[in-house]
Amino acid sequence: MKAAEKVIATNCKAYHDYFIEETLEAGLVLTGTEIKSVRGGRVNLRDSYVRIERGEAWLLNVHIAPYEQGSRYNVNPTRDRKLLLHRVEILRLQGKAQAKGMTIVPLRVYIRGNRAKVELALAKGKRQYDKREAIAQRDAEREMEREAQRAMESER
Repeated sequence: MKAAEKVIATNCKAYHDYFIEETLEAGLVLTGTEIKSVRGGRVNLRDSYVRIERGEAWLLNVHIAPYEQGSRYNVNPTRDRKLLLHRVEILRLQGKAQAKGMTIVPLRVYIRGNRAKVELALAKGKRQYDKREAIAQRDAEREMEREAQRAMESER
C-alpha cells in the first residue's frame, strides 16, 4: 500500500507551455530548514527546469522560501538541488532529451510518507499557435458543458 501524498506545489505553466510526453518520480535532496519550508507549502515551480551534468540530475530555479524560524541554517532560496534518480533513469532521460529536442520540467512537488518527491516530465515545447489552439479547445469544451447544463435545467 502506498503512503498518502500531500501535493505541495504544481507547475500549471508547464501544461500550458509544453506537450507532456512522459512522467517520472524523483527524490529531492533538501536541507533541514528547506524540508520544513516545503512542508509549509512555500514552494514555487514557475520557470524551473532540470539539467543533467556529469551523470547527475539537478533541479534549477525552484524557489523554496526561507524557513521563518530558521537562523543561519537557511540557504539560498533558488539554489540548485540534486535529484535522486537511478543512473539508468538519468541516462535514458538525457538521451531522450538530447535526441528529440525535448526538455525536462518539474510538474509538481509533493510529500509521500516522510520524503519530498518531485514529478518530472519529458516535455516538448509548444508553439504560439499550439497554445492558442489549446485555449480555443478548452473554451469550446466549457461552452458545450454550459449548453448541456442549460438543457438539463430546461427539462426540469
